[in-house]
Amino acid sequence: MKIRKLNRNEKVPMALLLLADPSREIVEAYVNRGECYVVESEEQLIGVYVLLPTRPETVELVNMAVAESQQGRGFGKQLVIHAISTAKLEGYKTIEIGTGNSSITQLALYQKCGFRMVGVDRDFFIRHYTEEIFENGIQCRDMIRLAQDLN
Repeated sequence: MKIRKLNRNEKVPMALLLLADPSREIVEAYVNRGECYVVESEEQLIGVYVLLPTRPETVELVNMAVAESQQGRGFGKQLVIHAISTAKLEGYKTIEIGTGNSSITQLALYQKCGFRMVGVDRDFFIRHYTEEIFENGIQCRDMIRLAQDLN
């Protein structure tokens, strides 16, 4: 497995990004402002994440996805750890992430990787997405905000 920054001349892996965020419009808006990293295994693209600077000394992990056929094998955790390391190397003091209230597996993963809950953006997914999102039998309404100090 190899994690690397996507080259400027490479096509953004939109199908993977849309696994984590169903809005093509929203993904296109942040992917062009952030840095995209991809995971390759046996010369196949199996994962992606995007780091987006949001404020001085703060970066947000705005999208992280692993191909459905590769999920449950630890790649997601490796991506989060790589994103944290990359943020530290680039001199950021804080890394943030947001996920849906219905994203139970992701919430557990982020906390295992050292993130702490810092807030709730109530009705975020109702305001910003035209179609309802359901996960684990729960409507995704609120964005759970998490952060980690990198000092």
